[in-house]
Amino acid sequence: MTPDDRIAAERVQRADPMRFAAIMAAPAPVRPVLFAVAAYNVEIARAPWASAEPMVAEMRLQWWIDALERGQIPHEIGPALEAAIADGVPVALLVEAAEARRWDCWSEPFSDQTAFESYIDATSGGVLMAAAQGLGVGTEAAPAMRSAGWAAGLAQFLCAIPELEARGRVPLLDGRPEAVSALARQGLARLADAEDARKALEVDIRERLAPVWLQTHAAPGILKRAAAKPVRVAQSALMPSEFARRAGLLFAALRRP
Repeated sequence: MTPDDRIAAERVQRADPMRFAAIMAAPAPVRPVLFAVAAYNVEIARAPWASAEPMVAEMRLQWWIDALERGQIPHEIGPALEAAIADGVPVALLVEAAEARRWDCWSEPFSDQTAFESYIDATSGGVLMAAAQGLGVGTEAAPAMRSAGWAAGLAQFLCAIPELEARGRVPLLDGRPEAVSALARQGLARLADAEDARKALEVDIRERLAPVWLQTHAAPGILKRAAAKPVRVAQSALMPSEFARRAGLLFAALRRP
């Protein structure tokens, strides 16, 4: 990797070690694009929390949106991200993710279930689809990738609920255990749909998609735990052990496309 690529990788390693491990399990030639997109995701996820003033937080997100649309990103990860965009990562999906993060700047709950689902789709499904397109995967993979990304994003969101509540946010429209369990089952259903859509793709497309797919490897276990025992959400007890994470990633990496 180039020095610029290493800066992006280090940003991901510090902020999202699980995603870092998944990217490191991918073939070396595709890692720069994956790390660039993941580092961007780290930055826009962090931006809303950089200030207690919602307007200031939104300005930070707007800075990223303006930089992307201008095509010049004067930031530490800028060179790596600009290179990834040149390789095919679509700016529109990156902007969509930043726009969705505006919800994080404010303390109001989601307006309805559609707004919640759109947030998860943009901040996770769209980001993973952007990475896939950077690896040469076309929009024919969108049904598989966005469904898998949505489920992975939901899993991450459920893990973040205690922290969101501690910061004064209202993350769920319905926080009753039965509603949380139903939401987790919805995520599992999306994973099943994603797998069906993935299997319908040509083998060469599945091979190109595989390095991005690795980033969803922890979602099934997290969602199953939330569905079976939703109290785990409030207890911050959804994440697998380090051993289970490593074993799950190894299994996912060894699977045939």
